[in-house]
Amino acid sequence: MEVIFKIIRQQQNSTPVVQTYPLQVEPGNTILDCLNRIKWEQDGTLAFRKNCRNTICGSCSMRINGRSALACKENVGSELARLEKISSPETNHTTDEITIAPLGNMPVIKDLVVDMTSFWDNLEAVTPYVSTAARQVPEREFLQTPQERSLLDQTGNCIMCGACYSECNAREINPNFVGPHALAKAYRMVADSRDSDTENRLETYNEDTQGVWGCTRCFYCDSVCPMEVAPLEQITKIKQEILDRKQASDSRSIRHRKVLIDLVKAGGWIDERQFGIQVVGNYFRDLKGLLSLAPLGLRMLVRGKFPLSFEPSEGTEEVRSLIESVKQVTDDR
Repeated sequence: MEVIFKIIRQQQNSTPVVQTYPLQVEPGNTILDCLNRIKWEQDGTLAFRKNCRNTICGSCSMRINGRSALACKENVGSELARLEKISSPETNHTTDEITIAPLGNMPVIKDLVVDMTSFWDNLEAVTPYVSTAARQVPEREFLQTPQERSLLDQTGNCIMCGACYSECNAREINPNFVGPHALAKAYRMVADSRDSDTENRLETYNEDTQGVWGCTRCFYCDSVCPMEVAPLEQITKIKQEILDRKQASDSRSIRHRKVLIDLVKAGGWIDERQFGIQVVGNYFRDLKGLLSLAPLGLRMLVRGKFPLSFEPSEGTEEVRSLIESVKQVTDDR
């Protein structure tokens, strides 16, 4: 079968261009196989990263038909089937095409090769090393039980391919956010029984929108991770560790999470009048925060959109029971 590969090519600080390469392929050929053939048979100037070709090193991560993936893991047949599934019914596929672009959220060096400096710098920012500084040097290794080691299995699968970082909406709009890859590794440190710096780590990860509170919970990181590390799940675990140690008055991010749960538990849904006062106004303690709500409140009053009363939702008891059940399961873990 003939497939047209549309490759987004770009030099540093230049406008990207689309270059097409027709190729006779088999459905089982991987995207990396096809890129190799394009480079060897048609255009030796095409630049991309690769290494092991066995879906474990992460070097060949790139955007394939709009989502970040490993070129050595995806094949032509499944990629065309996926593209057909997500295309609109009006789309008329006269030819089979696959579009390949560099990873997002990182500057392009050449073609499909990106500068991953920010990726590695943000990983370093979470101090991704087990700290035993508070302990005396032992006469033997720091031992773990199988149960303690099992807590590290999921995050230990990360191959640092950059797919989650590439798709991260929070990183795109907030250059201070360290990224899902770094926070997934951060949870590995928090969960490690050998680490002696948990409290300091959690304080660092709790910093404004640089840490876990910068996550927008878009789920893109989980959806593209080739190793099922589920970065968002690890970020949520860190949040819970922080919430267990903090009071609602400690920061707006903490209040947002705690107040939301409390209000839903009380009334089945969010009483937005209380939400603004408690989260932004810190229970009338933050006058600057309260004043910032005034313009919005006045506009809502003028347009008749400010609720003067709050009616609990139907099934509030069931909602409350679900919240308590989830909390109990979390505590048991």
